Amino acid sequence: MPKGSQREDDRPTEQMPARGPFLAGSMVVVTLANPRDKFWGVILALAPEGLSMRGIELASFDDFVVMVKDGESFSPAVVFFPMHRIERIELDLPDGSLPSLSQRFSTKTRLDPAALLGSSERIGTDRRTSASCSEVRPTEDPA
Repeated sequence: MPKGSQREDDRPTEQMPARGPFLAGSMVVVTLANPRDKFWGVILALAPEGLSMRGIELASFDDFVVMVKDGESFSPAVVFFPMHRIERIELDLPDGSLPSLSQRFSTKTRLDPAALLGSSERIGTDRRTSASCSEVRPTEDPA
């Protein structure tokens, strides 16, 4: 090979902007390993190093819905999961006649989970320390 030439796979890799379905603002369910866990929330950033997101452990979903519906103060977790812990990332989409978690959340609370979890403010009704749930735009009523 002539001096100064590079093979195609030897070129420095440039970081391309993320494309596709897993963009910031997408609602996802993440399956983690060591320890095995599932997390539901909104993507803040996805990089080769890992995933940053705001959300809750899937096991707490029903409790979270009740807290939001009742207007209780709640701060969703902002977490970073290193890529070696991530087994699977899936979009929060309906499966046949089964609604997505986001749809279930919207039906019960009349709030948009992407807007709610995408907000960096505390959620609840204590006006001294938090934003009001009414500040989050309600979703369209499907009925």
